[in-house]
Amino acid sequence: MSTQATGEARPSKYDRLILAAKAVPAVATIVVHPCDESSLRGAAEAAEAGIIEPILVGPRSKILSVAAKHDINIAGFEIVETEHSEEAAAKGVELIHAARGEILMKGSLHTDELMRSVTAKATGLRTARRISHVFVMDVPTYAETIFVTDAAINISPDLDGKRDIIQNAIDLFTQTGFGTLPRVAILSAVETVTSKIPSTIEAAALCKMADRGQITGGLLDGPLAFDNAIDREAARIKGIKSEVAGRAQILVVPDLEAGNMLAKNLAYLAKADGAGIVLGARVPIVLTSRADTPRARMASCAVATLYADARRRRAVSAAA
Repeated sequence: MSTQATGEARPSKYDRLILAAKAVPAVATIVVHPCDESSLRGAAEAAEAGIIEPILVGPRSKILSVAAKHDINIAGFEIVETEHSEEAAAKGVELIHAARGEILMKGSLHTDELMRSVTAKATGLRTARRISHVFVMDVPTYAETIFVTDAAINISPDLDGKRDIIQNAIDLFTQTGFGTLPRVAILSAVETVTSKIPSTIEAAALCKMADRGQITGGLLDGPLAFDNAIDREAARIKGIKSEVAGRAQILVVPDLEAGNMLAKNLAYLAKADGAGIVLGARVPIVLTSRADTPRARMASCAVATLYADARRRRAVSAAA
């Protein structure tokens, strides 16, 4: 997700991310129904950069037609034939189960169509962890790369759901090389706990869960209003003394509506790019949009590749 007016001239925090992904082995990636220019080109460019190794799943004739029409080089890519997008989603999940790929990537089908196959009880990719979405956002006016979660999957998560949403984001942050002990701001409309705003009570409970080891690897504070989460002066004026306030790296929103509006405000008003990834499934899932810039698409693949590479290395280490 990104504004259409972003342009490609300004320096990007994504540059370091993409460079890091190029330094690790390319990851086999199941690309589901890449039947329009943006989805097919995104996969092809990420492959050309050495970040992923795509396996294209969908109607062969449509994929080849799009490639020919838009001059996209897919020579050497394996194509797994399916008749339509629903079958492509199911086949993509099946290929993950068959260990053909370590990343699942959305093509030109609807997100809910892909996620139905991912979350299917008998055949899907669920784990014990709640599945959630993270926008990894390059905001030109902010020094840090910002994670916004969850703005795309969980509509109104409960306390246990938010625990998993936060843990997924922390794991992504630490395992893809952004740093250690990320500063996590749990957002609400105000920075004080009040029974009139339930999200403030949940924020306080989540911070206590972190104190008790139920959430690990991050430094949590909340409730925090958006201004005192990302602006030190706003936090100072409010008298908030916290390692997180004014310096947040992960923004946890109360619900999907708030997250969606926040991410789109950053994209269209602050000219931010947003790489989208879904976590909590057996493999990372790249969610792209037709509005994404090429840089955002590449960054989405880079994040997933770094995360998959970290998982692979941990598995090898555990088996040693």
